[in-house]
Amino acid sequence: TVLSEKPTTFTITVTSEAGENDETVQTTLKFTYREKYPDETPLYEIVSQENLDDNDVTDIIKLLEQQAEENLGMVMIFTLVSAVQEKLNEIVDQIKTRREEEKKQKEREAEEEEKQRFHGTPVTIENFLNWKAKFDAELLEIKRKKMKEEEQAGKNKLSGKQLFEMDHNLDTSDIQFLEEAGNSVEVDESLFQEMDDLELEDEEDDPDYNPVNLDSD
Repeated sequence: TVLSEKPTTFTITVTSEAGENDETVQTTLKFTYREKYPDETPLYEIVSQENLDDNDVTDIIKLLEQQAEENLGMVMIFTLVSAVQEKLNEIVDQIKTRREEEKKQKEREAEEEEKQRFHGTPVTIENFLNWKAKFDAELLEIKRKKMKEEEQAGKNKLSGKQLFEMDHNLDTSDIQFLEEAGNSVEVDESLFQEMDDLELEDEEDDPDYNPVNLDSD
């Protein structure tokens, strides 16, 4: 795409061959001829890119610089673009390798984490003492809270005297209870009769009576 004729400026979009899963990488290069081109290198820059990371962009810029110096004095745009095309094809292949490495790295990290969880942390005197100090401090704090709660509960519990001072009707509550009941209690006098006056059955008449030898031990 020609942007201007004076100076001659144009862009060329370069796309790689399809890689795994039909992925491609792409970049758009902008060239500007200097007054003495091709005896001096053209100006070049990357104006856009797709699926390239920063390292890839840096590598492409270095490649353009190298190829421009090597082809100084010759028409070089085709050579520069061809070199970038090959570089993009390499990057597509590298993407597959990168993903495989990332996958392996994640698997190694997961495996290491699993091992760490299975084996736990090795116990040493130092880390045991640190754990013991922390455990004792937490236990002491729990006891303090419990004692404080019990102390607070004891303060909130009123004594009989305090209850009386708060409610003077407590001293007449029993009397009121008796008055409400009629102030009388019926007593069954028969419960207090002499034993001789009670008609008790003869032990011999009791069918469940089982005599024993009283003289025996």
